[in-house]
Amino acid sequence: MEKTQANKLLKVLIEEKKAGLKGGIYHKTQVIFAYNSNHIEGSTLTEEQTRYIYETNTLGMQDSAINVDDIIETANHFRCFDYILDNVSAPLSEELIKQLHFILKTATSDSRKDWFNVGEYKKLPNEVGGKETTSPKNVQKELQKLLENYNKKPQKTFEDIVEFHQAFESIHPFQDGNGRVGRLVAFKECLANDIVPFVITEHLRYYYYRGLKEWENEKGFLIDTCLSGQDYYKKFVEYFLTD
Repeated sequence: MEKTQANKLLKVLIEEKKAGLKGGIYHKTQVIFAYNSNHIEGSTLTEEQTRYIYETNTLGMQDSAINVDDIIETANHFRCFDYILDNVSAPLSEELIKQLHFILKTATSDSRKDWFNVGEYKKLPNEVGGKETTSPKNVQKELQKLLENYNKKPQKTFEDIVEFHQAFESIHPFQDGNGRVGRLVAFKECLANDIVPFVITEHLRYYYYRGLKEWENEKGFLIDTCLSGQDYYKKFVEYFLTD
């Protein structure tokens, strides 16, 4: 049943994107995915503001202090989602992952920093959740190894995709934007493997980060959280796609 549902979802997302249709599942996904993925990374924009940017390409509100990068990265996330739909059947690769990062961070204040390396791997060491990540000199090697092992599997399961996501976040290949790029990749891979994708919401934020951190001790934390994110998204899929 889920495979049929996922097949239909992908078909409709692509059709509605090409048609520029408003008010359908493609429209809804653009808004809730961009809002939630940016919000759990610190964006101050509300879901309503995110929707307004998507629908009108303006902010349309008289807020006194809004971070310009929040607006740019929201608009860029819409473009990233289109990119994964356009490339949903393409094998996961370094080039695809780098392109997502390039699209997400283009024209942000980070892109004006020489050391930031938009669309390329990090130059400086970083941490996630207080844990060390892969050193810059080892990023390419570790990511290539991860991709090689992942791409050997002819049909990926939900658990395979979650496991790849956790490993990707542990490598943390970019200076910033790793979470959003990783969740875009996971969404793409779910669609490519006939699985209804998951969206991590603000409500799931704590459990999501705990799951990433505790993966080596208990894989169930992250898998269960992603399944909850799948249940959240399924509600919209069922509403829009039920005949």
